[in-house]
Amino acid sequence: MSSLNSIWENVLENISENIPTVSFQTWFKDTKLIDLNSSSAVVKADNEFQKGWLSEKYLTLIETSIYSAIGENVSVKIVFEGEQLDETHAAEEKSAEKSDNVQMNIPVKHALNEQHTFDTFVIGNGNRFSHAASLAVAEAPAKAYNPLFIYGGVGLGKTHLMHAIGNYVLEHRPNAKVVYLSSEKFTNEFINSIRDNKTEQFRNKYRNVDVLLIDDIQFLAGKESTQEEFFHTFNSLHENGKQIVISSDRTPKEIPTLEDRLRSRFEWGLMTDVTPPDLETRIAILRKKCEEENVEIPNEAMIYIANHIHTNIRELEGALTRVAAYAKISNQPMTPEVVSEALKDLVVATKSKRMTIQDIQEAVSEYYGIHIDELASKKRTKSIAFPRHVAMYLSRELTDNSLPKIGEVFGGRDHTTVIHAHEKISKLVSEDELFRDELKEIEKKLN
Repeated sequence: MSSLNSIWENVLENISENIPTVSFQTWFKDTKLIDLNSSSAVVKADNEFQKGWLSEKYLTLIETSIYSAIGENVSVKIVFEGEQLDETHAAEEKSAEKSDNVQMNIPVKHALNEQHTFDTFVIGNGNRFSHAASLAVAEAPAKAYNPLFIYGGVGLGKTHLMHAIGNYVLEHRPNAKVVYLSSEKFTNEFINSIRDNKTEQFRNKYRNVDVLLIDDIQFLAGKESTQEEFFHTFNSLHENGKQIVISSDRTPKEIPTLEDRLRSRFEWGLMTDVTPPDLETRIAILRKKCEEENVEIPNEAMIYIANHIHTNIRELEGALTRVAAYAKISNQPMTPEVVSEALKDLVVATKSKRMTIQDIQEAVSEYYGIHIDELASKKRTKSIAFPRHVAMYLSRELTDNSLPKIGEVFGGRDHTTVIHAHEKISKLVSEDELFRDELKEIEKKLN
């Protein structure tokens, strides 16, 4: 039994993973699930405009996310504060408020976002290889790369590719058992199965699928029992010729406290990364989004957005949504000035987050009293090597640059050197309180 609030929290978590942060904050803040039964759900918005936008743009995503949370297909109705529900819904709402409980029945479901396909994915220099690998896996599950491990920063398209794989497989093999979930959901379900004495049911659920798509695997770090369970799930699927696709915000070697046997299995197949889109790709993404949403935005406005939002695709698309909404609400044409006004808070926040490796090198060299050029030199003395490792660690943590790019800036070093530096400093961070204070001082300089 789960409360409406609890279910809606799970639904919102799923939604937040599939749309830009700014869109989520703009359109889903203060929404509530006020009624739910086996065939329908009622979601309350703050006002009529928000209701209209949610109904027009996000209804399918809401229904898919509810499906993911409770394993039931329901039709969703959006209402707004003050709007009168019909007598049936009003009675059900009253009943729901009284008991606030809904029976949960969660069979194996794929929980895929049907809008995330290969056709809607915009290919650029930063994701070309990952796209090709994902398509190869979708066309021949367990024959091409198994597992496929996709890594990169938040909002760069990893989840889109995973959904695209699942959707492609189901389109060409409708009877295939395809399951998409986050590692956090895997962990929670595993814990619940132990509590309810249903571990065998849990194992049957995830070891009898054709394609397992598991997102954000880095959250298994430190969860020994869940790692043990996933290890056996992985082995069972792999031995039976089933496809496994994994995503993470970092490489397996960079995930702390990940068991070596899991790490090695993640590296069995193909590892491929996604990096932030360049200007041309950002413009192409915006054009694609305008086509999908049937929104007309002048070219100069689109270029302004692409030039000022660099961090990731979610924020880029969120900026587009904000501009469209701002122009509609204020009844103004989308001139560069209006776009600038609509994005003023977002652009400031993005600029503040856009840390560079050069910034980090300057702060680290100043803190340790060495010349900045020495960080990229061939010198291996401890007084140079240690600050270099710290700078590499911070570059990996605070920027969106790929491992090869970081290695290149630090004197053309191999990406494995960056991984080694990150592992070494991560260990020090977890063990040495004095060093943690050092790191805080350097980060203060950066901020």
